[in-house]
Amino acid sequence: MVPNYTISEKTQHFLDLEEQYGAHNYHPLPVVLNRGEGVYVWDVDGKRYYDFLSGYSAVNQGHCHPAIVAALTEQAQRLTLTSRAFHSSLLGEYAAYITRYFGYDKVLPMNTGVEAVETALKLCRRWGYVVKGIPEDKAKIIVCSDNFHGRTLNVVSFSTDPVARKNFGPYMPGYEIIPFNDLPALAHALQDKNVAGFMFEPIQGEAGVVVPDEGYLSKVRQYCTDAGVLMIADEIQTGLGRTGLMLACDHENVRPDILVLGKALSGGVLPVSAVLADDDIMLTIKPGEHGSTYGGNPLACKVAMAALEALRNERMAENAARMGALLREGIRNISSPYIKTVRGKGLLNAIVIDHPHEDAAWQLCLALKENGLLAKPTHGDKIRFAPPLTINAAQIAECVNIIRKSIEVLNS
Repeated sequence: MVPNYTISEKTQHFLDLEEQYGAHNYHPLPVVLNRGEGVYVWDVDGKRYYDFLSGYSAVNQGHCHPAIVAALTEQAQRLTLTSRAFHSSLLGEYAAYITRYFGYDKVLPMNTGVEAVETALKLCRRWGYVVKGIPEDKAKIIVCSDNFHGRTLNVVSFSTDPVARKNFGPYMPGYEIIPFNDLPALAHALQDKNVAGFMFEPIQGEAGVVVPDEGYLSKVRQYCTDAGVLMIADEIQTGLGRTGLMLACDHENVRPDILVLGKALSGGVLPVSAVLADDDIMLTIKPGEHGSTYGGNPLACKVAMAALEALRNERMAENAARMGALLREGIRNISSPYIKTVRGKGLLNAIVIDHPHEDAAWQLCLALKENGLLAKPTHGDKIRFAPPLTINAAQIAECVNIIRKSIEVLNS
């Protein structure tokens, strides 16, 4: 079942450098990339691939989108960083742009996704104490099993992934874990008057693109409102057009109290994240109580506006909805006995592999790589298929053929 492939001397050189000098905290596919454009990336040997991971949905707008790169280059030659000790001419412009774009009073700009998650959690706790009146140090936040919100010590404290948690304790208290897509469990947990918020992914990405039942999001909104609890949507991976609408919550016309964004907020050219909320939540944090040296820097502000503008002007969410439907239909038509499940929304999709060999999904990804498509397994038997939102129907058809050809490796 092992695909027949060789690694070039040039590729091996770069793999050896990483092995010798880099931390061993990732297990990448044996491919070394050095260029990207649109839906394609090229390795150091000049071979072209379809990118079906999109930097874990950070490259929704496609690699090196010209408008985003132009904004980056122009601003990089003007002013990149002031820190928040001073004002910049772009921070207010960006704050006005993104709050109007998503319909919130305020934005708190950060850099990485997990920084934004931590910010949202701090905001939620602060609101719980100063607005809801929860007794000091008693605030609880409900989260879901099989979540992925990042890898800081606080966040892994409420992970259910043993790989993320083991030997990193002691863990942060104040979290209650319930099953995802389980409304009775949520209703029961919300009976505790010390609950300040419920944080969740509208679709669980790292868990293997787990899509909740229709109506789940609207019920979450109703339950949180009725209980006086903040609804916190982590849309770092699901947002910004990925699922066929601007936000995954938009599929049920749901507005979270706290919205967390990242990844494609910069189109993949630098770390940019954001937390959006209304005044009664955001203004509970006062000067000196939270911040970031790089958060809201001029370069990030300029790039984020260009990234958001590209999504809207080029109607990428609409394209994601159409192309995602084509992709899922095409994969289902392969009718392979090894593809147990095909699921997703828009261009956030996954297949579940059913095969007696435990590394079958990894071997399939190696075969896909040999045939010109890059994807990566998650949780052993699942493979995400999430290309840039600029992909077209002809390219989808070609990629389905690559998947059809590659799946044959599982017959051997």
